Amino acid sequence: MRIDEALLNEAKAYAARNGRSLTSVMEDALRQLLNRSADAAERPHVSLPVSGAETGPKLTWAEIEAILELEDLERYLGGPQHADA
Repeated sequence: MRIDEALLNEAKAYAARNGRSLTSVMEDALRQLLNRSADAAERPHVSLPVSGAETGPKLTWAEIEAILELEDLERYLGGPQHADA
């Protein structure tokens, strides 16, 4: 196995600062990498809309602002408010 010398020196310094062996540091790093990859593979696929897509509501900035203000009002008053109120 070949490891970049600068990276190896950082790993050695980390191990020394934490009173650990270089082997234990490398094993932990490898475990974390493999666990993260396994976790990512188990997550469900999420499909996000692409800019310019023809799906979903078309809102203007003014409409978005009105929705956010209504949500703030609902949160402040503790319940749904009607636009004509």
